[in-house]
Amino acid sequence: MPGQPAGTDRRRERRRLWKRIAARYDLYLMLLLPVLWYLVFQYGPMYGVQIAFKDFNPAKGITGSAWSGFDNFERFFSSYYFGRLLWNTVSISLFSLLIAFPLPILLALLITEIRSERFKKVVQNVTYIPHFISVVVIVGMLQLFLNPQTGLVNLMMKGAGLETVPFMESAGWFKTIFVGSNIWQNMGWQSIIYIAALSGINPQLYEAAKVDGASRFRRIWHISLPGIMPIVVIMLILDVGAFMNIGFEKILLMQNDLNKEASDVIQTFIYNNGILLGDYSYSAAIGLFNSAINFALLIMINGYARRKAETSLW
Repeated sequence: MPGQPAGTDRRRERRRLWKRIAARYDLYLMLLLPVLWYLVFQYGPMYGVQIAFKDFNPAKGITGSAWSGFDNFERFFSSYYFGRLLWNTVSISLFSLLIAFPLPILLALLITEIRSERFKKVVQNVTYIPHFISVVVIVGMLQLFLNPQTGLVNLMMKGAGLETVPFMESAGWFKTIFVGSNIWQNMGWQSIIYIAALSGINPQLYEAAKVDGASRFRRIWHISLPGIMPIVVIMLILDVGAFMNIGFEKILLMQNDLNKEASDVIQTFIYNNGILLGDYSYSAAIGLFNSAINFALLIMINGYARRKAETSLW
């Protein structure tokens, strides 16, 4: 209202806000636990990030340790392992993004096109089940099937007159085995969200396309894919935002001295230096560098998607 001080308007806005909160207090109480969880376990530990800029001494604590500035970062960037670690991490992530990302979309499209409901359920169950197998079991299966002497794959190769290959001990095969086994384990589970998105497309669009004489491929290309494109963009943003996180546990289980040239990534290097060697400041600096790249990629891909596809996380 003209002539009223700005402070009066702000007080009225605050009162209206508290009234809305009081009217929906039960929903805000349900929100309280997730917010507390994020504050305690996600934002609280960020206090310890400062040890990346310190010469951390556990006896002195975080506040008592001396500042070292960017010495830990310079040590990492100038180390012999930096180029290899960065290349292995980026190449495995890029390989996964280019090969593993589109396959769940194709699987969802194929499952949706299956006419027999019984066969569709069988395909879904067969592709979902590997997701629930432990990573330890998956690596054990790989070692069993790819064993150069007794593995099923090498026995079949020997029967075909080919030479056996020590797949798990070969640096050249590591990335293919890692990404391929990830696809087998997670493709079916990742396709669920696309199947759900496809089920939300208006069936009348398909009926109209059939009347117009559109083939099945045309219906997929012009109706199914555009219908799920917002979900595809969101999933792509999330995947790019975690580009530098490539499955530390599985790589550690698959890693050995013979394939380390291809399997040594930033996360395993952090584990070896931070947990095993106790070099906390150095490993914290490397971890912060890794997270900074993820954050920068997330901001860039989200902004690009907002401009080009008009779909984004925020």
